[in-house]
Amino acid sequence: MSEFERDTHVERIDDHRFKGLVDPGWNISVNPNGGYLLSIVSAAIAESVDHPDPLSFTAHYLRPGVPGVECEVIVDVVRQGRTLSTVRASLWQEGKQRVEIIAAYGDLSHPVGIDSDITIEMPRLPPPESCVARSGDIQGIDIPMINKLHVMMHPDQAMPGQSGVPEISGWIRFTDDREPDTRSLLLFCDTFPPSPFGKLGMIGWVPTIELTVHVRRRPAPGWILGRFRTDDLVDGRMIETGGLWDSTGAFVADCRQIGLVLQKT
Repeated sequence: MSEFERDTHVERIDDHRFKGLVDPGWNISVNPNGGYLLSIVSAAIAESVDHPDPLSFTAHYLRPGVPGVECEVIVDVVRQGRTLSTVRASLWQEGKQRVEIIAAYGDLSHPVGIDSDITIEMPRLPPPESCVARSGDIQGIDIPMINKLHVMMHPDQAMPGQSGVPEISGWIRFTDDREPDTRSLLLFCDTFPPSPFGKLGMIGWVPTIELTVHVRRRPAPGWILGRFRTDDLVDGRMIETGGLWDSTGAFVADCRQIGLVLQKT
């Protein structure tokens, strides 16, 4: 069993409730990574619907998760049809709701309509071995989750404020060589440094208010390329758009979030 499977594993309590543990190894500083929390919820949803792939996954973060503490995931299947399942889910710890989610699941191995060559082309990046590993020293914070993931950043964007552009790109994969799948794309969309880092340099905590991930294709084995850019930042609130591509160049996911950009203290 991979670390990702182990640390997102849930056990069924009844028809709608599951229990798990928020492992502190997926923290950024003192808080669990938001994409990791989604991965725990997606494990519970996978046990609740017949369709295997998240197509749309929207999360509202009510408050931070608590590392090292058990969690409860509540799943309500709103509708389950032949091609689509719609699900509402929530993650709770210590009697408080942490995340609210609505998701659509399907089967990306089965076409449901017209196909074409309309897509988003993969950006050109140096290979992973020519990129710079994400580290807490560079960002000025402790990042336990980088022991679980190789995050290799574009060498022109790796240092605080280096590029002068609010964009971050690079490569990602699990350190234990677990291959990517559609569930892990939910994590990868929230694992790179916040894109304002490229323009503003050392910034404070960037908590997500809402994140939506659209999974487009099942990823091929190997590295995943990610690119993220801040579209708008005003009064400490940002909108960021991102995309993921697999080792064949296929566009596998896009994401968009609104978050807060706080002063470093």
